[in-house]
Amino acid sequence: MQFIGEEIRKIRKEKKITLKQLAQETGVSISFLSQLELGKCSATLQSLRKICDALQVSPTIFFEQAPQDIKTTLPFHYENLAPTIVAAPFQPMLVTLLPNENGSQELTHLGYEFIYVLEGELAFSYQEQKRVLQVGQHVMFSSTESHIWWNEGEIPTKFLLISSL
Repeated sequence: MQFIGEEIRKIRKEKKITLKQLAQETGVSISFLSQLELGKCSATLQSLRKICDALQVSPTIFFEQAPQDIKTTLPFHYENLAPTIVAAPFQPMLVTLLPNENGSQELTHLGYEFIYVLEGELAFSYQEQKRVLQVGQHVMFSSTESHIWWNEGEIPTKFLLISSL
């Protein structure tokens, strides 16, 4: 996931944000951010979301620019479903999680999320209450409350994620 780290560094420098400032904004350590930017460690879904929120960018930008051979090896993938629309107050994304992809820890961020499962099943925890969403099921919630989603199944999970910004 070195390309993600490189892109984070580029955006951070363009916005004139120091590692220390980004660490304070995200609650992620400076050493983790440094290792991530150098390609020596990988971002989880949650750490990537926190970094994107702090940098005011969509997580889809990292996947749109990734070489195709790298895209197929990632445990998760975001695809922006409306790449030409930049001023909308929400963003539709297609998220793919490989089997047993664990998001590691619950998080909170501004806005709302709407999830609709297209393939597989999605484990979901909101305010520490777990449920599993099947194909065709959906949920909408305030993302300011503690939440996490992950794939504990044997096949890839695909879902529509509409996230307000």
